[in-house]
Amino acid sequence: MNRKIISITLMVLVWWMVEGLAPASAQTNHRTVTTGASFLLLSPDARNAGVGEAGTGLEADANTLFVNPAKLAFADKMGISMSYTPWMRQLVEDEHLSYLTGFFRLTDRETLGLSIKYLDLGEANFRDEMGNMLTKYKPAEFAFDASYARKLGENFAMALTARYINSDLGVGNYNGLQMDKAHAFAVDVSIYSERTFFRNHQFGRRFAWGVNLSNVGTKINYTKSKESFLPMNLRLGAGYALYNDPNNRLTLLMDVNKLMVPTMPIYKQDEQGNITNEIEKGKDPDRSVPSALFSSLFDAPGGFKEELSEFTVSGGFEFSYYRQFFLRAGYFHEAPDKGNRQHLSTGLGLRVSAFQLDMSYTMPMAKRYTVRNEFKATLSFNLGDTSSQ
Repeated sequence: MNRKIISITLMVLVWWMVEGLAPASAQTNHRTVTTGASFLLLSPDARNAGVGEAGTGLEADANTLFVNPAKLAFADKMGISMSYTPWMRQLVEDEHLSYLTGFFRLTDRETLGLSIKYLDLGEANFRDEMGNMLTKYKPAEFAFDASYARKLGENFAMALTARYINSDLGVGNYNGLQMDKAHAFAVDVSIYSERTFFRNHQFGRRFAWGVNLSNVGTKINYTKSKESFLPMNLRLGAGYALYNDPNNRLTLLMDVNKLMVPTMPIYKQDEQGNITNEIEKGKDPDRSVPSALFSSLFDAPGGFKEELSEFTVSGGFEFSYYRQFFLRAGYFHEAPDKGNRQHLSTGLGLRVSAFQLDMSYTMPMAKRYTVRNEFKATLSFNLGDTSSQ
């Protein structure tokens, strides 16, 4: 696909994000919930991607900061991880998603974690309505996180995360759209618990569950005229591990996610069929962040059925053989009219001493899903003994 088409596609995506509160976008068959800085929701590491993005119930590692930072309280002494994803390779060759994260145990109960996520969108050509070149630009987005996790008991922990977000999709006036770099701040609040049952040298069970409310913060502004919500997200997940010795185990996983942002209402139309600013069904999306958090569970114009369709569900498993070889698989489902992300995923892992290499492969099941055959790779270093977990 040539650069001209790519640049037009990028402009459509940018316009779609910044116009998320416009009435005209509400009258479509596909009622996707839109936000700014949506890259924050991209799963960055191969382990979580390999189990269908259902990683809450997995044992803690450095990439725990994305799924549920409270898990850090149950992690090793120290860990570092680097992840790389060639992004949207079917469209372009110069886009990638990178993720660098690490943690350090401060005390027996306290752990500090840091991470940075960077999405490079390659080079974009901005053109006017006649197709004439306006400028070339290199859009990119990144987020920097700092997490503090603390055990509040032997089996329970809580974490707070502070996040700075920088979204640079273009600067200047393009076809009447005045764009600028966008900045925002957000926090995550998470809880996590894990417990081992019937543990002896040859048999055991482990159950873990967690809740993470992420990206709660200021609105983000791309155009100085309209503000967009950050992708405030509620994740609930659990994992159940079965193992017949301390080294070999099978972990079954499930996560449920819900964006805690307004659902676009349905607007009335005048006699000529033009969309007006008067709401026919649903609630006004122009509201505060606290209001959106509490009302987003019951503001869909389609009622309870549409509200349920905004939940994504993912499930998977991880099999560990002597804690050196790992096999993973999973499935992610999103309703067709809410984005239609539906994919199978597989993953492999190899641990040698303190180093671990993980790889995953995503195979979309829905035709509208544009990120096809996605590959992720993660290299991790862990200092500490997890065999006792």
